[in-house]
Amino acid sequence: MRHKMRGRKLGRNHSHRRAMFRNMAASLIKTIDVDEDDPDRPRVPGRIVTTVAKAKELRPYVEKLITLAKKALPHERAAEEFATTAEPRTDAYKAWRKSDEWQKWNQTIAPAVALRRRAFSLLRDKEAVEILFDELGERFEDRPGGYTRVVRLAKVRLGDAGVQALIEFVGENDRKKPQRRVAPVVTDEPEASDDEEDTTDEQASEEVAEEAATEETAESATAESAEAEADDPADEEKKDA
Repeated sequence: MRHKMRGRKLGRNHSHRRAMFRNMAASLIKTIDVDEDDPDRPRVPGRIVTTVAKAKELRPYVEKLITLAKKALPHERAAEEFATTAEPRTDAYKAWRKSDEWQKWNQTIAPAVALRRRAFSLLRDKEAVEILFDELGERFEDRPGGYTRVVRLAKVRLGDAGVQALIEFVGENDRKKPQRRVAPVVTDEPEASDDEEDTTDEQASEEVAEEAATEETAESATAESAEAEADDPADEEKKDA
């Protein structure tokens, strides 16, 4: 019985299984930063294909490494305040190493260096550690967890018909959820039909036309009264008297 023996054996002993996960994790991390001119580059960065059992066991192994990279971010940013831009082996760099600023920088950066050493002990690959702390840590800084996904593939492996799956980092090839259809708001007032709307529009146009005609009639009447007053002979006789 396998009491208190968590995880899959995968047909390997402890050292073989640890070496396999180390190589798979390094391969997955290094697919992010690849040369576009490399003919052997992966078609999709941040993704590898393996069996379902291996992918499920590799997922917590990789996510714990990303957690280490996230923990190192605040220490590295705090140490930038005391860092120098001088190149190594120069007089300015040697003077900085003897100053109090270097002591503060050394104390501030020490936790981040310890985390990098822990990650290197699990990966044993310097390039993978640099990508892990420089890119993946900042990429998943605001994400509380779930940095990878396992997707089962329909195509089985040639030779032993093993069920295959891909493991990849989330955020790049995420599926967009379809928008939910919002139900229309039901009101107590009955909606006007098309015939009623047409009738309302006709009545409004008729009212506008009547107002325009009334204004024209009033203007013409005012003009006629003004002409009549100007041509009235009685007024001329009164003016002569």
